[in-house]
Amino acid sequence: MAFTPIHVQVSKAYAEALDQAARGQRGGCCGGSVTAFAGYDAHTAAYGSVGGLSFGCGNPLALAGVQPGQTVLDLGSGAGLDLLLASELVGSGGRVIGVDMTEAMLDMARRNIAAAGKTNVEVRQGCIEVLPVADASVDWVISNCVVNLSPDKPSVFREIVRVLKPGGRISISDIVAEALPDCLRIDEAAYCACVGGAIAEAAYVQGLTDAGLVDVQVADRLVYDESQLRGLLAREDVAGLVGKVASVRVVGRRP
Repeated sequence: MAFTPIHVQVSKAYAEALDQAARGQRGGCCGGSVTAFAGYDAHTAAYGSVGGLSFGCGNPLALAGVQPGQTVLDLGSGAGLDLLLASELVGSGGRVIGVDMTEAMLDMARRNIAAAGKTNVEVRQGCIEVLPVADASVDWVISNCVVNLSPDKPSVFREIVRVLKPGGRISISDIVAEALPDCLRIDEAAYCACVGGAIAEAAYVQGLTDAGLVDVQVADRLVYDESQLRGLLAREDVAGLVGKVASVRVVGRRP
């Protein structure tokens, strides 16, 4: 799949944000302060600075039920934090695969995987709309604040169903948004901050259901307050967005 202008825009923004994060700064991309609300604090101590390189909006592995020996696929795996956490859950008999389109993220993930001594984790370059993963080959699909960035979410939802084994499950943390103004929808910075491209919660659930998953529901929800929105969007004029933007964890399974 050829990268669209949105793919190029997002990949460039996240490569720059990763560089800033590695130097102890935070850019305008999704995330800002993962540990403030994502529940990672108790799990990331063993991985040093990797948590500071994450741009997630939740903890998709929280209460997910991943079991030893299973295969987990992470969409938009970034610097690898969720890959490392998943590797602990699946154990030496399991497998973890990360897919990301940004070479800088893949390089960082490879370094973090090697530093952690993980041998059951691999990363692959690709788009989440056309996953470089075999049909019916994974037990879990996880993702952390990435699907909102896709310009073709129905394709992502179909790919999720394609790669899941029968009975396979999802646990996806993402941002959803209701009735955003058009000016925010077309704003490049807002898009890369995971808000401009976000869809409504009901549309997210319906999209996964239409693709073929069952028992799709929102397991966790955090509606952003004004202060969190300012941090997420790196702008002050957010009062009109209060109550409209949330981080959710969506679960479901392939029948």
